Amino acid sequence: MKVLVDTDVWSEALRRKKGKKSTYVDELVDLIQEGRLEIIGPIRMEMLSGIRDKEVFDAFSDKLAAFSDRPIESEVYILAAKFFNLCRSKGIQGSNTDFLICACSVHWSVPILSKDKDYLLYRKHLPIKLIQPRKKTG
Repeated sequence: MKVLVDTDVWSEALRRKKGKKSTYVDELVDLIQEGRLEIIGPIRMEMLSGIRDKEVFDAFSDKLAAFSDRPIESEVYILAAKFFNLCRSKGIQGSNTDFLICACSVHWSVPILSKDKDYLLYRKHLPIKLIQPRKKTG
């Protein structure tokens, strides 16, 4: 089963220089090695947005180039707008990209790996599946 990995996990994996990385980064590495990773253009854009240093931008862009974006069909954008409107009617705010990730997850039947607690709120009203990093043995 493929897994859609959110920006926050990618960000930690690519940006943190020192110290122990979280189990989410370990899971990202495992998903890459298993060929189970999904990425979409808006996640790639979020990852690269705000990087002012051209060399750092180019380095991250080159690393991400190893992964192809899964194309997003028009109906997924419509579903994302429905999710946005539904959550907003329930008093839950979120970014357009978050709701697009939710819509991709539902439309493609793939779970989301994210450290972002907002997804726990979305899950109360949207049929998304979230996964946690697998426990390491040994």
